[in-house]
Amino acid sequence: MTDTLQAIYWGPASKATPKQLVVMCHGLGADADDLIDIAPSWGEVLPDALFASVNAPETHFSGFGRQWWAVSDRRPEVMEGGARAAAAHLNGWLDTELARLGLPPDAYALMGFSQGAMTVLFTGLRRPIGPRAILAFSGALIAPATLAAEIRNNAPVLLVHGEADGSVPVTRSHEAESVLLGLGVPVETSYTPRLGHGIDDSGIALAGVTLAKAFGGVDR
Repeated sequence: MTDTLQAIYWGPASKATPKQLVVMCHGLGADADDLIDIAPSWGEVLPDALFASVNAPETHFSGFGRQWWAVSDRRPEVMEGGARAAAAHLNGWLDTELARLGLPPDAYALMGFSQGAMTVLFTGLRRPIGPRAILAFSGALIAPATLAAEIRNNAPVLLVHGEADGSVPVTRSHEAESVLLGLGVPVETSYTPRLGHGIDDSGIALAGVTLAKAFGGVDR
């Protein structure tokens, strides 16, 4: 898959040459602007990181925003096909971007929200050289039955989900946790009471701690 994605960037906070790449994948109907405002918070613990918020490859069916794949048909096999196509796009962009920045092939982390979380979970665990961490907010594990045969790395995963989520039920992250633990993937979770389909300050802070650990930083 050729590089077809576009991104917007923030950092590094240090103004130095990037030493890490943190890739952010938005949810259904949003775009790259939706997540980039989180970057300064994480830049405090990763001052040499470049944060890239990526636009999904397709225009949303409404004509506004973007989508990683269409969800008009949510049968599992159709969702799996969509996730595979999205992963091909993201893999191509990632490989190109790491090479462009002159970074080692493991000097990256993946973060996603909602459909973006589904995308980074599907993609990240199947990459030959895995990310330092996968941060999945309000997501789900697409095609869990195929993961055992296709998993290529043991990247640590953080699952964050609101217990009042009416769009992607919190049970989807519980299911992901069970499958990932069964495959020996290190998993940390945060299930937040009364939080709907969104990201709150506690989740952002926890993800910052996870990123600092992933790249050998000090908890703050």
